[in-house]
Amino acid sequence: MPLSATSASPIRAVLALLSGALVGTLLLLAAPTAYADGAGLVRQDVTFRGGGGLVLHGTVLSNGAPGPEPGIVLVGGSGSGPREEYEQEAEAFARAGITTLVYDKRTVGYSRLHTDFALLADDALAGVRLLRSRSGANPRQVGLWGFSEGGWVAPLASSRSSDVAFVVTIGGPGYDPLRTQAWNLVTHLHHQGVGGPFRRAVAGPAAQFLASTGLFPEAGYDPLPELERLHRTPVLALWGDHDTQVPPQESARIFREALARAGNRHAVIAFVAGGAHNGHRTSDGFDRIGGPLFHGKRLGELAPRYAQTMTSWVQAVAAGHPPASSAAPAPRQALATTPVPGHPWYAWLAPALLLLGFAACPVSAVLRRGPVLRPVRWLAGLGVLAVVATVACPMAVFAAGSGAVAPVVWGRPALWLVVQGLAVAVVLSACVSATALWRRRLVPSWAVWLRLAPVGLAAAGFVPWAVWWGVAA
Repeated sequence: MPLSATSASPIRAVLALLSGALVGTLLLLAAPTAYADGAGLVRQDVTFRGGGGLVLHGTVLSNGAPGPEPGIVLVGGSGSGPREEYEQEAEAFARAGITTLVYDKRTVGYSRLHTDFALLADDALAGVRLLRSRSGANPRQVGLWGFSEGGWVAPLASSRSSDVAFVVTIGGPGYDPLRTQAWNLVTHLHHQGVGGPFRRAVAGPAAQFLASTGLFPEAGYDPLPELERLHRTPVLALWGDHDTQVPPQESARIFREALARAGNRHAVIAFVAGGAHNGHRTSDGFDRIGGPLFHGKRLGELAPRYAQTMTSWVQAVAAGHPPASSAAPAPRQALATTPVPGHPWYAWLAPALLLLGFAACPVSAVLRRGPVLRPVRWLAGLGVLAVVATVACPMAVFAAGSGAVAPVVWGRPALWLVVQGLAVAVVLSACVSATALWRRRLVPSWAVWLRLAPVGLAAAGFVPWAVWWGVAA
């Protein structure tokens, strides 16, 4: 028997109540829940959309105290950057009453061959918006903390949004990424006992080759314009006094001068005693003392007063009393950086022409044009090998780090000694070839010129090119 309209309406009402309760329960289950950890901090796992709509995952930490607190978003350094790498900093800020967001760095749109600082800045600003929307954070006192690569990203993000109340950097680079990385590599090569000629090849011709080919992401990014836009944003710029990855003395000078030109009256330049690039404990900048393991290596404990310096400065800014501009004396920097020209087209054109010149001999041999001379063949083959090896050896340092040079013999990487041997062989082969040609007294013809002229020109050009690359040193 069908139900009447009057009897069906109560059933529909009950079903609506049940379905509403079910939906509400599912939403509660799906929503991120806050939980207290063993250290007395309150954590909440969150997701938010960064640049390009990419979903990012992070954790918000606080000390659970009532009332709005200042907030800070941690922007990591280069690499994959999972949030665990910055756990010590996040806990230090949270214990000091600063609500902290630490998030996993994007892996979409970011790699060793592709970096977009603007996209990373969008991610950081999305994090700022997330903290500003939380009831426990003061929406007008949310700032950014940037480490290393984050020292480029945080000022960029701040210059694009008035929502950023302050900026803290540790190990922030004052130069472009390519010049900074070249200094990082030669500093580690120096520590490994590698002499000046090969170090100059890495910082000079090799870096210029990368700049000319566009193989180094964001190679020429200039941080100065963004720093000069921070005329009202309080800035705390820190470097470990044993920083071996970013030139601390030069970077501090650039930050100080740029912020002064901007008219920033609340820019504090300081150094972390006993601190490495990441502000953690070190004996010389090349090791880390204590702390958790990350990818099998020690992160090091936070250096003494490193966390206290940052947290007290943030609290002063949040209280409306940002410290006046000041600059601490910079530590000694063992090596100076090497400038990298913006568009050194000659850096790739020279080896390309040399390879074409040396390769002309075997190509013409295949086409059977002109006389065949064994010494010239040797010259061509050795020339191709020497040019490729000269470029490839320093490039391996950029690709795999300073460890690629091991072992080191007589202050030179063993592979570089092989390259130098090839260069000597090219010069000797050129002399033998010239002698053989003089003895043969070949009759000039188009076939002779087609075979010999490119190789001869390449051999002549190889000598000054090899001197420039430091192969002859």
